[in-house]
Amino acid sequence: QVQLVESGGGLVQAGGSLRLSCVVSGRTFTSYVMGWFRQAPGKERDFVAAIRWSPGRTYYADFVKGRFTITRDFAKNTVYLQMNSLKPEDTAVYYCAATVKGYLELVSSSDYEHWGQGTQVTVSS
Repeated sequence: QVQLVESGGGLVQAGGSLRLSCVVSGRTFTSYVMGWFRQAPGKERDFVAAIRWSPGRTYYADFVKGRFTITRDFAKNTVYLQMNSLKPEDTAVYYCAATVKGYLELVSSSDYEHWGQGTQVTVSS
């Protein structure tokens, strides 16, 4: 079983930055692909970014390329989402997720087996 705990959300002005963290625990989680998704009120849960623990290859949704960066820290068992140049439309609950499937390009939430509780990100205009 894999456990995921997110933190780092909050309120920020447009153009600002936030860094989300996802602490991962459980057996052999380093074989998983880790992803970030987000869900705005009344909308579906959308893929944001994904990373392999090893090697650290990454994959991004088009709407965050150049603004968001996903990284991982083995020593801290943590996956990060650095979000820069935030826009009001980035406002959502952000979820960390993990999948045993070995493909970075999985963009459907149904492809991920494990989820954190979510952290709220609000960007004011």
